Amino acid sequence: MRPLNLHRVDLNLLPGLVALLDERHVSRAAERVGISQPAMSRTLNRLRRLFDDELLVRGDEGYALTPRAERIRAQISTFLPSLDELFGTDAFDPALAARDIRIMLTDYTVSAFGTALARAIRAESPESTISFEVLDGRAFDKLEGGSIDLLALGRTPPPRYRAEKLFSDRFISVVAADHPLAKRRSMGLAQYLRWPHLAIDVEDGMQPGVDPVLHSLGVSRRIQMTTPFHVTAPAALPGSDLVLTFPSRLLPWVTGDGATRVIPAPPEIPPFSIYAVWHPRMDADPWHRWLRRTLQAVTTSPASGAPPAEG
Repeated sequence: MRPLNLHRVDLNLLPGLVALLDERHVSRAAERVGISQPAMSRTLNRLRRLFDDELLVRGDEGYALTPRAERIRAQISTFLPSLDELFGTDAFDPALAARDIRIMLTDYTVSAFGTALARAIRAESPESTISFEVLDGRAFDKLEGGSIDLLALGRTPPPRYRAEKLFSDRFISVVAADHPLAKRRSMGLAQYLRWPHLAIDVEDGMQPGVDPVLHSLGVSRRIQMTTPFHVTAPAALPGSDLVLTFPSRLLPWVTGDGATRVIPAPPEIPPFSIYAVWHPRMDADPWHRWLRRTLQAVTTSPASGAPPAEG
């Protein structure tokens, strides 16, 4: 690309130049731009020095354009629309878009809002598609490389990424119906730690919101079984003495045949939040902003299809 020689050009003169060439009259050009007539006269003098040409000359019927001014006017008419597009609003119309939207998340977050999000995207952008990928250790590498557009994460991300809270939830404990804890209405931390656990291993060998909290208290639970999936985990409990720590939003996926029981998790295990996470380069991108707004609307809507979130 050839270097631009713009160091001697004041682009603030451009509106005045366009108005003068169109109106061919100093006062009318001043009114069009919204400045005084003396200010427009000064603009004309600066333009004459810049182009080394009179540009406008007085004739019997008012001002006329010089040949140089006519050529400038013709050139401006070709590049001005492109200039407006360059410096104008980068508009995005989802109805006309055909994007392949890729979001990395757990089966928990897919269950919480996946169907509602897909429905909303289809309604607003029928030519776009959406793909959900299972959250894994390559999540941030994929976000960096642009192979995914968003993460749904159960913790705040590293500071260099952008994040927005989608919703909060709390943990419950689920056990088999014949488990010694099944008839309890509450459970302390000591009782919780006394039993073997079924852990939902979603990140670095730990269940976010559970194991890091326990480690911060100087304790750990005895994990006897792990699974990568939330919605199928309760089915592994009948006939065992395992304790499952489970998001309350997924209560509809706890078996309803009486095979399991739900107990509040120990108070030491606090509520947690789910965040939408994206790369900062996408902050101002119109289509990505639309995607984030759509996701936020879905996760805060009572009609999302998920159980109500904790506040």
